[in-house]
Amino acid sequence: MKKTITILVISVFILTQSCKKDECEDIACFTPPSPFGFELVDKVTGENLFTNGTFNSNDIKVINIDDQRNVQFTFIDENDYNIIQINTIGWKTEIVNYSIQISTENIFNLYVSAERLNENCCSFTRYQEIKIENSEFELNQTNGLYKILVD
Repeated sequence: MKKTITILVISVFILTQSCKKDECEDIACFTPPSPFGFELVDKVTGENLFTNGTFNSNDIKVINIDDQRNVQFTFIDENDYNIIQINTIGWKTEIVNYSIQISTENIFNLYVSAERLNENCCSFTRYQEIKIENSEFELNQTNGLYKILVD
């Protein structure tokens, strides 16, 4: 009788433990959203406008059009790379409308519809729509960098 009770208790314990085990516990799968990188170049010459001195990185503003707040960005100027990078989009499901400005001049607007998903134990961002308005641009499919063509 004692053996039967002991076996029953052990069986119940094992079954409840296996039900509590998180199926994603042993899977390390997190993919941060891809950053948005922009190189501002002269439309005619193709020169980077920060490298040639036309623009100053201290004059960059990224403004949320919906609430007029400043948006955090990084300016990468290593080895005359000189790009604007926005890392804040896509950490959650959201729609963003940003104005990228140099001093008071609006260079282009960025619209992004991002959806943050979690499937098969992995979180990731799916960009539903990305639009660059008020400027011509080229997208480098290899590195994801947008080359903004400025008149």
